[in-house]
Amino acid sequence: MTDDIKEKLKEIKQSFRLMMNGAASQSMRNKGLAYKLNWGVPVTALKVKARDYGKDYDLAIALYKEDVRECKILATMIMPPERMPREVTDVWMEQNDSQEIVEQMVLNVLQYVDYAPALAYEWIANDRQLYKIGGYHLLSRIFMRGDTPDERGINEYLDQADSDLQDADSAVKHAAYNSVLRFCDLGDDYETIATKALAHLGIL
Repeated sequence: MTDDIKEKLKEIKQSFRLMMNGAASQSMRNKGLAYKLNWGVPVTALKVKARDYGKDYDLAIALYKEDVRECKILATMIMPPERMPREVTDVWMEQNDSQEIVEQMVLNVLQYVDYAPALAYEWIANDRQLYKIGGYHLLSRIFMRGDTPDERGINEYLDQADSDLQDADSAVKHAAYNSVLRFCDLGDDYETIATKALAHLGIL
């Protein structure tokens, strides 16, 4: 880590202390959002800070290594998608146990990487909850921008969604259901396919 990155990291962490919101931090803990350190800084404030620093690969890598909620979220905001290799994505997921971080990762960087579709299908087939949630959120973003899957992708996706909408926990079900709605928004043909495939669930 260069001296410049060390200085920026120190500066950022000090600013989080000044922005601390104890009530928000406690509320997150009460909802099960457990971090080693959580200053309760709103995501909107982190977006402002991200604009101040701009896209910065090295700083993003350094920030994510910190077991601090705000550092990890800011890392996802300043990571340049074109420089986000699959290996880093895998490491970031392995070092994370928070749904909030997964959602921010998808929203801020993963939806823009060129391997996003392959990653999404891989993650929804994973047995681990956070991977499934991340995969469905990622598919939602892909569908929202109008990217359509091929026939094999459709079958793979709807088979997995069918299974998770029946057997998974509520957080996975919620993410899967939202992705199905986004799939239907792709057009009448896609809505018809989803309605037929999931008719026995009575959700559409």
